[in-house]
Amino acid sequence: MDELNGKMLACQILVTGLIARVANEQRDPLRFLTDFRDEIKAVVKGIGIGGIDNSDRVRQIAQQTVDELFSLMKPPSSD
Repeated sequence: MDELNGKMLACQILVTGLIARVANEQRDPLRFLTDFRDEIKAVVKGIGIGGIDNSDRVRQIAQQTVDELFSLMKPPSSD
């Protein structure tokens, strides 16, 4: 289980870095991030989750993970 958690954390860091890189290349990075976050949340809200009894709990955790990923992003430094 620890190996799976480590791999998930690595994926989250990678995705966060990729999103931040793309956002920095946009004319309006904040708007890009806001739109992208909203699109990801819509996908999580509408995706089909099969094979479990309580898909609402999985969906809630996925939404929290999206919020955590975007909360890690800080505005560009002035350096």
